Amino acid sequence: MDFIAHKPIYLQISDNICKKILRKELLTDDKIASIRELATELGVNPNTVMRTYEHLQSIDIIYNKRGIGFFISEQAREKILSVEKEHFLNTELPEILKKMELLEVTQEELLR
Repeated sequence: MDFIAHKPIYLQISDNICKKILRKELLTDDKIASIRELATELGVNPNTVMRTYEHLQSIDIIYNKRGIGFFISEQAREKILSVEKEHFLNTELPEILKKMELLEVTQEELLR
């Protein structure tokens, strides 16, 4: 995973896990990598992964079975879809539409 400078690493890891859920690479009740495993795989401090998992737990994307590990929550995909759609429609799409207007992109060009 390549990290970018302007966003905290734990949020980038969280986004990556959420993308895997959206792509259905991770499904409800799937076990995810342990903190140590993921930290080693990504080359980051285990505390960073712990912060990622705490964040995902706080928004009910994953849950912890004490002594067993972390798992994907039942409504994880639906929650992620809802949040991502809202962000896209309220933040990203308006910027795209402004850019299209600035560049005078027509509907015909867009449909092609």
